Amino acid sequence: MNIIFSLDEINKVAEQILTQNPNKVIVFRGEMGVGKTTLIKALAKKLGVNDATSSPTFSLVNEYKSDDNQVIYHFDFYRLKNEVEALDMGADEYFYSGNWCFIEWSEKIPNLIPDLHSVISISLLSNGKRELSLI
Repeated sequence: MNIIFSLDEINKVAEQILTQNPNKVIVFRGEMGVGKTTLIKALAKKLGVNDATSSPTFSLVNEYKSDDNQVIYHFDFYRLKNEVEALDMGADEYFYSGNWCFIEWSEKIPNLIPDLHSVISISLLSNGKRELSLI
């Protein structure tokens, strides 16, 4: 799936992503500031999360619950020094929990990502729109 969109269309994009039935572990790729966290917030909202969502840059993981008790984990590994830190926090247990896992900066933990995962890549276009691909 490939989509070109503006940030004011992010909720519609989140809905389109979920209709594609992606794997529950999704890695998000893209430069800083491209909108990965914004998209994750929109996905959480579409999944029924009504609580405030934010980037877990300092805590590494945030946990959200949806209206129907689905658990959504949002990871931000930007500040991680190595994969051992992710293992120490139990990342592998989260990834194989069967719950939604949205992972930013997965390139910091390439050996820990489950084989069964989806990839969302976002890039910024010259006109300010974003290009998204879901694999």
